[in-house]
Amino acid sequence: MASLMENLIAVLQQECVEYNGLLELSGRKTPIIVAGDLNNLEKITDEEQEWVGRITHLEKKRAEITADIADVLNKDVKTMKLSDLVQLLSARPAEQKQLADACDGLRDIVGRVQAANERNRDLIQHSLELVEFDMNLLQSMRTAPQTANYNREAYSAGTAMGVINHGFDAKQ
Repeated sequence: MASLMENLIAVLQQECVEYNGLLELSGRKTPIIVAGDLNNLEKITDEEQEWVGRITHLEKKRAEITADIADVLNKDVKTMKLSDLVQLLSARPAEQKQLADACDGLRDIVGRVQAANERNRDLIQHSLELVEFDMNLLQSMRTAPQTANYNREAYSAGTAMGVINHGFDAKQ
């Protein structure tokens, strides 16, 4: 049981390290999103995928260790939480403190990563809304109403208001 707890604590601490790296990457991503630098955004997204892969591997390892601990304690792995394990270690205060610190550290860093990701998601959403607004503005300029100008023969000689024909020309 002691080696399982040591393994669990080691995995949780390694997860904290990986999440810290992911947080640093998210911090670097924010100014790139603001600048609209798609090439660097793609590079950072690829780096993020590598970090997420390592974190996923650690999550699987943690789930296996937790399942082993649940078997030893004769508990249901689906209902057992890390906070329950911290309480069960009251007889061993050194391990209890290590596990509690690892759990708190992981909870803290995951919350900070979530906040950074939400901020980046909001920035991307605002950028998309701005692009959509620009596209709608360009479309509305092309379909602007005509002026009520008539020539001598009483035919409409109106031109579209605000139309500037400097857009993309596929023929060129």
